[in-house]
Amino acid sequence: MSIVKSKIRTIADWPKPGIMFRDITSLLIDPEGLALTVGSFVARYQNKGITKVAAIEARGFITGAAVAFQLGVGFIPIRKKGKLPGETISQEYELEYGTDKVEIHSDAVVAGDRILIMDDLIATGGTLGAAIKLIQKLGGEVYEAAMIIDLPDLGGSKRIQAELGVPIYSICEFEGH
Repeated sequence: MSIVKSKIRTIADWPKPGIMFRDITSLLIDPEGLALTVGSFVARYQNKGITKVAAIEARGFITGAAVAFQLGVGFIPIRKKGKLPGETISQEYELEYGTDKVEIHSDAVVAGDRILIMDDLIATGGTLGAAIKLIQKLGGEVYEAAMIIDLPDLGGSKRIQAELGVPIYSICEFEGH
């Protein structure tokens, strides 16, 4: 959607030199952009049997909660290690230098749940892959992963589809890093 893409600003050399940061805050503060973004996700996932929307900390929470509300389903936060207060399960994933973990409440998914996972952006797919594995460990089916932005040059979408068999949907793409 070219209108949504046009409302996303690029900040050069952030958080480090050579990175072109795709900043969705400019999209979120624009009423038309926010409505188009949430509305396009809702239109895509209505009547698909989604039982819950899971979203990855932190920017995924913004659209994920709005979409869950509009679909009339529950919302599952997937957070960094140590941020959830109840009993959790965790999944490690690779970073450029080292590893990290994401967690989900162990009672967030009921076996057979049909779950949509959301985040703002997919780059290499490490965090998304870990989130998918968490849902699957708890017996949920990941229907699709939905992003505002895909950075296809970093290969995350292709990797997730090839390795985990989960389709990826994005509203727009940006080339480069």
